[in-house]
Parts: sequence; structure tokens; C-alpha cells
Amino acid sequence: MAVPMKSLCFVMFLVLLGVAGFNRVDGAGECGRSTTPDMEAFKLAPCASAAQDTTSPVSSQCCAQVKKMGQNPPCLCAVMLSNTAKSSGVQPENAITIPKRCNIANRPVGYKCGAYTLP
Repeated sequence: MAVPMKSLCFVMFLVLLGVAGFNRVDGAGECGRSTTPDMEAFKLAPCASAAQDTTSPVSSQCCAQVKKMGQNPPCLCAVMLSNTAKSSGVQPENAITIPKRCNIANRPVGYKCGAYTLP
């Protein structure tokens, strides 16, 4: 009886993995296999005020995270347009300017991010 129960549990686990794979949200995958843009958005918490107002100073912690995330432009774009970013008050037209405001030399200038283009 123990062997069939283990087999049943294993099969249920595989079914759950399959269902989870089919229920991925749009944009999942840009930031890697193990994370979503919404999860990555929390790493940009130091950028909250700068993403809401272009006159707000950009902190060094924000610039460090943006520089790191900017190595993967599709992920950075997906994070800026994520539900988490939107619900926290991020203005995409302001957020898109942060790499330039951080003076990141190798930022992806001209990269299209939805209706926005990285300056």
C-alpha cells in the first residue's frame, strides 16, 4: 500500500507542475526560469520615488539594482510594466528614465519597452 501511495503523490506532483506551467502570466520568463517580473520588482524598491517623479533624486542603491537588472533589458522592461510596479505607483514614463539618470554608460539606449523607449 505504501508504494502505490508514493506513486500517486509523485503523479499528483507532476500534474501540479504541468498545470503551473500552463498558467504562466504574460511576461513570465523574461527574468529567468525561477522568477517573474513581479517578483523582481521588489528588488527595485529603492527606486520607488524616482519612478514616480523625475525630479526625485535616484539613490545609489536604486542605480546599483537598475544596472544589474539592465544587463537583461527584456527583464527590466517587464519589471517596469509589471502589476507590482503599477500597483506601487510607478509611472512608466518616469521609470524608463532611471538608467539615464543613473548615468549607466552601457544602458540599452533605444530599447522599446511597450509604448516607451529607453533614452
